[in-house]
Amino acid sequence: MNILESLEPAVVWKYFEKICQIPRPSKKEEKILAYLVSFAEEHRLEYKQDEIGNILILKPATKGCEDLESVVLQSHVDMVCEKHSHVKHNFDKDPIVPKIDGEWVKATDTTLGADDGIGMAAQLALLASNDIKHGDLECLFTVDEETGLTGAFSLKKGFFKSKILLNLDSEDDGELFIGCAGGVDTVATFEIQMEETPLNCFAFKMDVSGLKGGHSGDDIHKGLGNANKILNRFLWNASREYGLRLNKFSGGNLRNAIAREASALALVPTSQKEPIRVAFNIFYDELCSELEVTEPDLRMHLESCDIPDSVFEKGFQESLLNSVYACPHGVIEMSRKIEGMVETSTNLAAIKQEDDKMIITTSQRSSVESAKEDIAAMVRSVFELAGAEVKHGEGYPGWAPNTDSEILNITRESYERLFGEAPVVRAIHAGLECGLFLEKYPKLDMISFGPTIRGAHSPDERINIETVNKFWLHLLDVLVNIPEK
Repeated sequence: MNILESLEPAVVWKYFEKICQIPRPSKKEEKILAYLVSFAEEHRLEYKQDEIGNILILKPATKGCEDLESVVLQSHVDMVCEKHSHVKHNFDKDPIVPKIDGEWVKATDTTLGADDGIGMAAQLALLASNDIKHGDLECLFTVDEETGLTGAFSLKKGFFKSKILLNLDSEDDGELFIGCAGGVDTVATFEIQMEETPLNCFAFKMDVSGLKGGHSGDDIHKGLGNANKILNRFLWNASREYGLRLNKFSGGNLRNAIAREASALALVPTSQKEPIRVAFNIFYDELCSELEVTEPDLRMHLESCDIPDSVFEKGFQESLLNSVYACPHGVIEMSRKIEGMVETSTNLAAIKQEDDKMIITTSQRSSVESAKEDIAAMVRSVFELAGAEVKHGEGYPGWAPNTDSEILNITRESYERLFGEAPVVRAIHAGLECGLFLEKYPKLDMISFGPTIRGAHSPDERINIETVNKFWLHLLDVLVNIPEK
């Protein structure tokens, strides 16, 4: 492709562009894993792979650095696969097409996969190098971080030996992360009940689009629109005011992305044909006003369609719309310990109609375990009151900050010396695999850092070019300042 060949550091961008050509959806990472194995063999590097797919590639210390402590560098191989609804792109087969847009690199109408392709690229650049000083390196590539943290959950004790871990999965230049939130998924399943369509009806399709979406951890505090909540708000009111009946309702996609699009097929009595159009246009204007700062590209559309043979049974429709309306979404609590940090949040991620079931996926996050359990129970209670079957996922632990960390001091001093300003040290509301690593390796000293990525988990994902070079220089400097054994 060679679209990024003019950017610095050239070696990192070279491998990032190569990674873009290899499909790597979560749970379908076999192609990128095969590439990593062939890379290790080509460079005559020792490697091993566990039963779940995690790969560890080892590189001995360079001359003069043999006495440094060994370090494990870690990133995940999978990416979030999101695209605009009108785009034809098969993430199982098609490459990501990067492009340079001013000071950013972004993809063409899809997620870019800089989360965490850029971390992988930095690891490969180090492994392939002949002139970079470093101690013993262990490069850990984990699978399925985005949809279940499967690789981190399944990692066995003793898979790597290092006591220092650099997680390369953060998205803010100038910020060092020493903690993260834990999370859990809550999924509600309704048995869809249908009945015959009433006579003398007007049928129409409506949709919500143009929202930014984004990461359900990093972006949850930004006041972004949630397409599921927006469309449900109209449906709930219209069912009471105009006798609206539903045939279909779906929106959102992934549990860790804020819903960008939603659609529904509905009908009203013929006498309400014009009133429902007027109400829809008024609602659209109101939402544009409410969200003019955060969602300037909001789009809502209504058009007539063929009348379906059946609609949701009235009691089921009421339970569904009530529960989606009542389900919390967004920030629940800000941290009392770290100013400006979200402590607890929840994301109404996806509503999917599958055969005779309506499946509603939500995700909860908190840096406080009891608060995480509380918000998950709150969401559960909403849907159980509506008659749904509700299940929680396995969940994952948070990573408690250690302000006395030696690798924190090294990384902070390095950044300040290189770039003339002190980095911000904080915890992140998004989930990282570090909490799970700490369960298996309780003596690990960890830090997470990376270049600036915006719009992660959405087609607007982009990575800042200048900060990739800073990230690379910072990483190299940290490696030569690792303490001796």
